[in-house]
Amino acid sequence: MNHFLRKLSTPNRIVAISAAAGSVLLYANGNRNSDYTASVSLPAPLRESLWLQWQSELSVPLFSLGNSSVPSSDISKDVSGVSAAGEIPKTCSGCLGRDSFAKAAAKVGPAVVNVSAPQGEYGISPGKGMGSGTIINQDGTILTCAHAVVDFHGLRASSKGKVHVTLQDGRTFEGTVVNADLQSDVAIVKINSKTPLPTAKLGSSSKLQPGDCVIAVGCPLSLQNTVTSGIVSCVDRKSTDLGLGGLRREYLQTDCAINPGNSGGPLVNIDGEVIGVNIMKVLAADGLSFAVPIDSVTKILDHFKRNGYVFVLA
Repeated sequence: MNHFLRKLSTPNRIVAISAAAGSVLLYANGNRNSDYTASVSLPAPLRESLWLQWQSELSVPLFSLGNSSVPSSDISKDVSGVSAAGEIPKTCSGCLGRDSFAKAAAKVGPAVVNVSAPQGEYGISPGKGMGSGTIINQDGTILTCAHAVVDFHGLRASSKGKVHVTLQDGRTFEGTVVNADLQSDVAIVKINSKTPLPTAKLGSSSKLQPGDCVIAVGCPLSLQNTVTSGIVSCVDRKSTDLGLGGLRREYLQTDCAINPGNSGGPLVNIDGEVIGVNIMKVLAADGLSFAVPIDSVTKILDHFKRNGYVFVLA
């Protein structure tokens, strides 16, 4: 019969336990009103039988029923996860934390702009929010959606429109619509700034899965710096599923809340990377929003670069 020794000493409350079947050691030191925590692994014969009563009015189980002992690599870490050397564990890409959405919004937010059409260009009152966009290059290149900046019902295809662009920090610019593809609903607006412009990083949509967390950033109803969150509902929603004619296309479906003015704004992953361009929602339902995948957008941008000014009608 393996033996064990239990020794209690008051007021220091020092507890030592040993067993021939597998030695363990518990050390606790404190005053009467102190809190105590301990983690000990015991051999199988002792697990369910050992129960330590600190005082007659307090009885607490001290031992986990886990099978393995504490890994040596964790011995130097305290309960906060910080090692004795002061090293903080690195956060992994795509890992969801308590402030992941806030960090993602802060990372992309300064590069998100409000886009509106001036009086006389499309017959729209000045300052009326028409859409959102994302600065993707310090040269003033803004990614947005075509229907937010081009009046494709009345504007001639060869024209270049002028739009008002308002940054998150309040700066305003006159922007020029330099490229527009109404089939994909993607457009490029260019502004000129004498001071540095914030930019957002383009990510990849190829590895997205249903259930991935995302945020939509934009200016719905001209409300600058609006952030909503949700998940990816479908990564390859067909245009035919939505009753859309023209070329067959695929969209990212999310349940992020978007409203008029969100169009052209970025869909962002929790790493703060743009993984889509929000373009539409189902009016008769909640939680049905759609974005052009950023991988498709990248191909369109490459087409723009190769061919110069491009205006493609739907």
